[in-house]
Amino acid sequence: MSTAVAASSVLPAPAALAVLSEPVLVTPAGPWDTVRRELAEHASVVLYAQLGDWLPESQQDEGESAQAEADSALAPLLGRDFERYRGMTNQDVRARFLASRLLLKYAAGAVLEARPADIDLAYKPGGRPYLRGCDQVDISLSHTADLLVVGVTRRGWIGVDAELDSRRLQGSAVERQICTPHETELISRIDPRRRNSTLVRLWTLKEAYSKAIGQGLRFRFTEFGFAPGAQRMQVLRPDGTPGAGDEWSFRTWTVAGDYTVSVALFDFGFGDTADIAAQTMLDEGMVDALLREARRAESHRRTTP
Repeated sequence: MSTAVAASSVLPAPAALAVLSEPVLVTPAGPWDTVRRELAEHASVVLYAQLGDWLPESQQDEGESAQAEADSALAPLLGRDFERYRGMTNQDVRARFLASRLLLKYAAGAVLEARPADIDLAYKPGGRPYLRGCDQVDISLSHTADLLVVGVTRRGWIGVDAELDSRRLQGSAVERQICTPHETELISRIDPRRRNSTLVRLWTLKEAYSKAIGQGLRFRFTEFGFAPGAQRMQVLRPDGTPGAGDEWSFRTWTVAGDYTVSVALFDFGFGDTADIAAQTMLDEGMVDALLREARRAESHRRTTP
């Protein structure tokens, strides 16, 4: 268990998520056995990573020849995301996109017991990533500054979000755009020294919830809320009355000393799928088709000038 992660002391963990372990720090080398074990035991796992650990050394070299060589090696890993990546001109955006997609591919490959290059990462209309052909597993991605976060569940929907603890929200226009009247009243009673950290936590919880339901920023944050200081975190209507039931669970951590990370988890109530290996979840014909397509794309890439 990483000492870089500390459970939030603001609120106790909800009972439904009490067994969810702290986020696991991962690099391309793993520890993937730990990730698989956490998912097997708890049905959900949250991973975090440092941006630099997921950038190939040649990508950090500004030489054009080095980047061209690296791009050639990355094409089979990024798959359908490669052209999007190659078309990016902002180097910071390009690096964050690359690192986050590699993390998603490696994480999905680990839990599905498949090669990262064989994972077919696709996107829903709102931009939410999903694993094509593997509906039993839900994923979520967040990144800010040098931190990357991925959530994986085999029980329902998951959303994760991360934000720098130092981000100033108190007194800003953002505060007015994210708080319901009930939240504003509750925050006004909090020690002024803790109000900004409370707002950052609320922001990440709302982002995580919106991602879990597939709405992202399209869902106005003033239309739902949470209660800072509540014994159990739950979704509330703007007036503070309950807006969701026990099928939703939430938890927040401080990660790597500088970031607030929140997770929202929706449990369908059907139990979970213990065996989520790709070869088990997909019928044999679908597995063969996906692998043939991956080999065909790789062959085409190698023979195309």
